[in-house]
Amino acid sequence: MKVLISDKMDPRCVETLEANEGVVVDVQTGLSADELIGCIGEYDGLVVRSATKVTAEVFAAAENLKVVGRAGAGVDNIDVEASTRCGVIVMNTPGGNSVSTAE
Repeated sequence: MKVLISDKMDPRCVETLEANEGVVVDVQTGLSADELIGCIGEYDGLVVRSATKVTAEVFAAAENLKVVGRAGAGVDNIDVEASTRCGVIVMNTPGGNSVSTAE
C-alpha cells in the first residue's frame, strides 16, 4: 500500500504508518492542485491536514485511492460527495487537538 502525506505532520505519523508491513509512505508537502492531481493516481491512501484541498478533480484522478485520512477535526477541505461517488472512505480525528487545546 502506498500512502501520500501531503501536509506537514508529526514524524510519528510516518513512523506509525511504516510500522505496518507493506506500507510505503511518501511525504510531499506544498503540492499545487495540479501537482496533486498529477500524482494521486499512484497512491492507495492520502493523509492531509487543512492545507490540502481534496476536490472532485483529485478524486477523479485517484484511480487507486481507497482512503483519505484527515489529521484533525472536520472534513471541510475534502469533497465528501465526490469521495462517496468514487468509493473512497474519508476519516478524520475529531478529538486529536483536545489535549493541546486544554493545555
